Amino acid sequence: MIKLLVYVAIVLLVITVAQLVRVFELAAELKESKSNETNYKDYRNQGFLMFAFLFAFLGFCLWQTIKYKDRLLPISASQHGADIDWLMWFNMSLIGVVFVILNILLFYFTFKYRSTPNTEATYFPHNNKLELIWTIVPATALAVIIVLGLRMWSTITDPAQPDAIVIELYAKQFDWTARYAGKDNVLGHSNYKNIGGANALGMDTLDAAGMDDLVVRNEFHVPVGKQVEFKIHSRDVIHSAFMPHFRIQMNAVPGMTTSMHMTPSITTDEMRKRPEVIKQVKMINDIRSQKGEDPYEFNFILLCNKICGASHSNMQMNVVVDTPDQYEAWLAKQKPFLAKN
Repeated sequence: MIKLLVYVAIVLLVITVAQLVRVFELAAELKESKSNETNYKDYRNQGFLMFAFLFAFLGFCLWQTIKYKDRLLPISASQHGADIDWLMWFNMSLIGVVFVILNILLFYFTFKYRSTPNTEATYFPHNNKLELIWTIVPATALAVIIVLGLRMWSTITDPAQPDAIVIELYAKQFDWTARYAGKDNVLGHSNYKNIGGANALGMDTLDAAGMDDLVVRNEFHVPVGKQVEFKIHSRDVIHSAFMPHFRIQMNAVPGMTTSMHMTPSITTDEMRKRPEVIKQVKMINDIRSQKGEDPYEFNFILLCNKICGASHSNMQMNVVVDTPDQYEAWLAKQKPFLAKN
């Protein structure tokens, strides 16, 4: 009902504005003035309106920043994530400063160079110095951002430590499966031709390296403070393994293996106790309670960040970060692939 009233109010507002415009046109005709011709008074009014719009626009941007800042991701839960966050805020600060300065200049020049009596435009076709400035300065800034970005990228794509936990993330429409490398820390061979029945990953049942592999669904666990290497595969189309709380993402491409690694720095239980997370969970549950939905509990999550089909939004998997003891206890409960088949 409220939405209907909002739509009706918008329609009435549009009609009112249209009628006001028509009234102004009729008033101009009665005064025998040409409404489609501008004069110096119009230029002055438009100049001041530009200034008014500038303050309103920048004020709106500031209001949005303050209002929605609590909906940003909480602190990074991986060791490299702090550097990723720093780079993001470096980029946002640079963009923000340029954004504010350019908008102020844009509206100021619109006001300053409005048409006035006895003024004449200057013919200014080219200036080599200006061309160099607005080419070199942005190029230098972009070069710095690119170099820093490549350094950050290498922190998750360089070869992992020899003792890193190896986990395969297997994507298909529309779910994820995780496979642990088992006690030998080596993933067994797999082939799509072997897919069938209980063998959803196409694992080679004759490969000794795969007999101790652990296949889990719905959620997978990793220990805090231990590097984890992800080997990523896709059965059908391009997906993307995105874990926003750990600040990592990598495409899952059919026919090839992509990889990345990270070291969790905060357990799931510790993250749930953080003030910003508690505040976000309360806000979400307030909305869910109004809709009659079940309460939400914070979890780290694996998402697909490529639009891969009709149920793309459902393609997610919980990630649990345990203490080392909790992780070993959970691992001991999992059955090897050979025992399941």
